[in-house]
Amino acid sequence: MPETRTRARAADQPLSVAGWATHVPGLTAADLPGSPAEPACGPDDAKDVLGRKGLLGKEPSTRLALCATHRALGLPPGKLAEPLPYAPGTAVVVASNLGNVETVSTVLDDMRSRGGNVVSPLDAPNASSNVIASSIAIRYGFTGPNLAVCSGATAGLDAVRLARLLLLAGRAERAVVVGVEPADPVARALAALRPGDPGELIAGAGCVLLGRPGAWPTDTGITVGPITRHTSDPGPADGQPAVGELYGAAGVIHLAAAAARLAGGADDDAAGLTVRCGDADDAWLTVDVTRAGARREAGAAA
Repeated sequence: MPETRTRARAADQPLSVAGWATHVPGLTAADLPGSPAEPACGPDDAKDVLGRKGLLGKEPSTRLALCATHRALGLPPGKLAEPLPYAPGTAVVVASNLGNVETVSTVLDDMRSRGGNVVSPLDAPNASSNVIASSIAIRYGFTGPNLAVCSGATAGLDAVRLARLLLLAGRAERAVVVGVEPADPVARALAALRPGDPGELIAGAGCVLLGRPGAWPTDTGITVGPITRHTSDPGPADGQPAVGELYGAAGVIHLAAAAARLAGGADDDAAGLTVRCGDADDAWLTVDVTRAGARREAGAAA
């Protein structure tokens, strides 16, 4: 029994959110907290954030994910000048349902019509379901576990839940969690087949840096708690901005936006914000994001 209670307490432990970024092309911080001051660039202009080297053959969703990661890490534009000191032991968990579906469709069509020899060596790696997570790990040198999540509308917070498990189990020191979806014709056509009226899929990415206190060089005072699953609609979250249909990326993007709101002094009278994602087909997930100072103020007022 004592061991069971200890594990339960560990599972409820809040984790630090050391950094965040939202990168939805065309949007700014005025539209979606955590976005750049100037409109976020599209995949074709990812070189403005990442530099030109290493982008040849990268899928649009991979480019957007790399932009969000680069900004969440607080790095200057361009390729890394030197290895990141905190890269060893850092996990990467990516949520994307349709990230490389256009490439997979194209490769299969080419192979059926003309044979396997016509597949480009640049396209073949992009057919891997883990291409986004592996591209992030390779570019920044992250050596921890590398996971891809494709679980429908809950994928973003499912990725956060898996990152929490890795951290609390000691499998990783830090975790880079990314949610990304493309908006190519194939992805939009598949997303439109979902039940109900999900709206037209838009391209976008978000990134949050999770870890135990002190694991990252920065301490923002923002924490994230355990993920809660709901079988019925839990109702609207705390002012989650309606920026478009983000599908599997929604949980991470809205978590990054909530962290940015709290860190920026928004909702000064609130102890935190609740983030949600999901739908009637895939269920719903919620998570509480809190600001240390707000918790202390709330406690003092009580």
